Amino acid sequence: MSAVLTGSLRPAPGTSPARALTIAGSDSGGGAGIQADLRTFHCCGVHGMSALTAVTVQNSVGVTGFHEVPVDTVVGQVEAVVTDIGVDAVKTGMLASAAIIRAVDETCGRLGIGRGGRVPLVVDPVAASMHGDSLLRENALDALRDLFALATLVTPNLDEVRLLTGIVVRDRAGLVEAAKAVHALGAEWVLIKAGHLVDDPDCVDVLHGVDADGEPVFVELPGPRFDTPHTHGGGDTLASAITSALARGAGVVDAVRFGKRYVVRAVGESYPLGSGVGPVTGFWRLTDDPV
Repeated sequence: MSAVLTGSLRPAPGTSPARALTIAGSDSGGGAGIQADLRTFHCCGVHGMSALTAVTVQNSVGVTGFHEVPVDTVVGQVEAVVTDIGVDAVKTGMLASAAIIRAVDETCGRLGIGRGGRVPLVVDPVAASMHGDSLLRENALDALRDLFALATLVTPNLDEVRLLTGIVVRDRAGLVEAAKAVHALGAEWVLIKAGHLVDDPDCVDVLHGVDADGEPVFVELPGPRFDTPHTHGGGDTLASAITSALARGAGVVDAVRFGKRYVVRAVGESYPLGSGVGPVTGFWRLTDDPV
């Protein structure tokens, strides 16, 4: 693993840490969304910034509504932090509508974020909550697919794979086919998350991209499948941990390996909250135990 990801991730006192920006929605229950992103950035030794796209009404049981932030306000937040504080990596989460997605696409491209720029971009194509509640307007899927062309890495779960490509994954072999199909939409790298393959005793995610010679690369990322319902915010946490590693200068493969190790600990120590699904946690990072 990259030397920047070993040992303590705590920045030296008085020094400016790496900077990461999340462009995503708010979770009023605190388990996912902007809240999970900023929490993960902090636990990974990175200064977190945010551009809010939507305010959701949700708790441990589900999402009952959301309100979109005006497009010019979303763009203004991104421009304000990037042009003053600067940024080393960016991730997107809930983008809510086609108008917001297109504005984020144009703004990131203009500011040198994503493929062709100096700043890596992780796109977590959030379309629905883990309860199945929609977090994306019905007319926004085409705009989301278009955003992939700017992405350094895209991190769909299996429900999002189905919505984006029509492919229904039922086994590990299907993960590879899904990775190929999503990669064909234009992202540099694709991470297919296998958490929804509940009949598989393990949770083996698949990373797919191409090497410097243009040859296809497939990397399996095995992990345990914990016997817990409390996985709220797991996808956000994984994408944020990866973004943190990219911000610190790691390559994509090392960053994804780091993110996988982080989210395994986060799920393994998740806790109940409310009357529904509890969140994954970064509390384990409060010790000196490194990833």
